[in-house]
Amino acid sequence: MSSALYDQPGPAALRRHRLYGALASLVLAGIVAWIVYKLVDTGQFAAEKWSPFTYVGIQELLWRGLQHTLKAFAWAAVLSLVFGAVFAAGRLSDHRVIRWASTVVVEFFRAMPVLVMIFFIFIALKVEPQWALISGLTLYNGSVLAEVFRAGVHAVPRGQGEAAYALGMRKTQVMSHVLIPQGVRTMLPAIISQLVVALKDTSLGFLISYEEFLYAGKQIATNLDYSLPFIPVVMVIAPIYIGMCMLLSGLAKWVESRGRRSKRRVRPIGRRRTPAVAVPPMPGQSGSD
Repeated sequence: MSSALYDQPGPAALRRHRLYGALASLVLAGIVAWIVYKLVDTGQFAAEKWSPFTYVGIQELLWRGLQHTLKAFAWAAVLSLVFGAVFAAGRLSDHRVIRWASTVVVEFFRAMPVLVMIFFIFIALKVEPQWALISGLTLYNGSVLAEVFRAGVHAVPRGQGEAAYALGMRKTQVMSHVLIPQGVRTMLPAIISQLVVALKDTSLGFLISYEEFLYAGKQIATNLDYSLPFIPVVMVIAPIYIGMCMLLSGLAKWVESRGRRSKRRVRPIGRRRTPAVAVPPMPGQSGSD
């Protein structure tokens, strides 16, 4: 079938496209082969460098670090969502003082580097590493989520809120029953994306000696007894981080698909048919006209 935007490729163009694809595949395969060769040449696959992962103590160290990472992420995610919801409501407030104060807080913490906040809380306020990390992640990610929530509410068509106000609903009812449920579908991808950022930023905890997953990997990688297995540690830790981020993205897609299915289940109430009313003929007009 022809397209209005472009012409369908003919036999010659299809041959060229296959040739380009084959050349690109060969280039990528060559790059991968070169990387593998360099890793083998530098002894990164030597048994000595991979032997630490067979010890129970090393496995327990990694497992404990992963638990600390998930714990910090869980606290940061919940607190960031609460922080974002509160300050998004403040930015949407009708009271000017609350709106301005919320704007200053959100813009300040959104502009501050998360590492600076973590160091400030840890060093200046003398907070223990776990809560210094959670506090820094909460302030930064919560400020970003506040903007996400505010944008999601504004993305709902204006007529929805006006219709709710016309029915006599208060602003709290309009927000909780009309605007937020519809805006969640718009917010969800950005919310999950920001939570993925929070999950990855938990790795900053090793800078303040918080015993999270990357800190455990750093302890293994800098061990002279195992010939400094930096690359094996990266090859073990990186897929786990990627897998956790993919699980979050998959959760977002699942929630979004359930929202679409529930939306399709709602059937609009059919219109009632008004009974036909016989209209009497006009004077001078017969009923057969």
